[in-house]
Amino acid sequence: MSLSSPRQSAAILAIGTLLFASAGISGDAEAPMFTVNGFGTFGVVHSDVDNADFSISSERPTGAGYTRESSFKVDSLIAVQLNAAFTPKASAVLQAMSEQNYDGTFRPHLEWASFKYQFTPEFSVQIGRSTLPLFQLSDSRKVGLTFPWVRAPADLYHLTSAASLDGITINYRMHLGQWTHSLQLLAGRNDLKLPDSGGSAKTRKLWMASNTAELGSLTVRIVAADSEVTTPTANQLWDAFRQFGPQGVAIANRYELKQNRISYLGVGASYDPGQWFVATEWGGLFSHSIVGRRIGWYASGGYRFGRLTPYLTFSGGDANNLSDPGLDVATLPSYLVGPATGLNATLNSILSRKPVERTVSIGTRWDVRPNIAFKMQFDHTNIGAGSSGVLINVRPGFVLGGSFNLVSAAIHFVY
Repeated sequence: MSLSSPRQSAAILAIGTLLFASAGISGDAEAPMFTVNGFGTFGVVHSDVDNADFSISSERPTGAGYTRESSFKVDSLIAVQLNAAFTPKASAVLQAMSEQNYDGTFRPHLEWASFKYQFTPEFSVQIGRSTLPLFQLSDSRKVGLTFPWVRAPADLYHLTSAASLDGITINYRMHLGQWTHSLQLLAGRNDLKLPDSGGSAKTRKLWMASNTAELGSLTVRIVAADSEVTTPTANQLWDAFRQFGPQGVAIANRYELKQNRISYLGVGASYDPGQWFVATEWGGLFSHSIVGRRIGWYASGGYRFGRLTPYLTFSGGDANNLSDPGLDVATLPSYLVGPATGLNATLNSILSRKPVERTVSIGTRWDVRPNIAFKMQFDHTNIGAGSSGVLINVRPGFVLGGSFNLVSAAIHFVY
């Protein structure tokens, strides 16, 4: 079943919440076995781009700009979460979310579905679907109330749309001197639907290790991950290149993403003593494929004046190999020049989608109530030559490079 509007999605999730609540089972009056909570964002973003869309994810088909100058689909979402505490050590979580999907609908999907066993206060194991915590804000990147900005900085968080993991997570917490370390080991798989082709990117043999160290108001995190990724829908392009002999085979072997290893390395830190905050993060993807090398980063800070928190953010993205000469058409018979030129154009269109840009963001957050915040934000982005930046749905006539502006407003809430 497809949902034609966010309103219908919200209605279904609200009904689900009431059903969960009415069916709640409790071990005693003070400690219910089942609890329900949720969160959401109602946001709008205006873009001055004419021939492309801004979106928070490359797996979405539309955004703000070409499709609609102002879009409610970029940031808006609603989620409901059922928590189950079967025993003091055994628990489970089920989270359903409605947001724009790869096919443009707002059909709810399962974001989390996992079982956790707390062997000791320091050691636990979680099995099922959970967050893939590549970034500092991965666990809460969709819970807008937990961070100051309208959205997590796109220059970094656009590196990958893979937000969930089907597998196992091992957590261990320990104290070394005054530092508290939270160690994580993950292993599993992920399937990511792609809007352009209707296919999916299949991630297998995925592992990740991270350490989050805390000392008072200071948090420092480092993460490393590796996986095997295949995009079957691109096979036709590489097969077509191979029809042109050794030079085409070399191009296909260089860029084809078929059981290729993609590695990720990330570091970040934040300091928040209460009255003010600073946060920074850097991450990079590395692969001998069409992915190549992609880097994202941001540095942000803000000051709290009562319920108001103005903030300033600088962010950027870099990548290698934004273009390729492709097939040498001068060596081909005349009847093959047209097809070869078309393949070269397709290859360079894909390569130009690697984000190279610099962004300055300024905004403010108003905490209306403890569970509601209103934010406004302005972003100015300069795109690097030969790149379309984080923009999606690039249309004919779009000029690589250049700049664009965004104006965003959002209401974030938890319940």
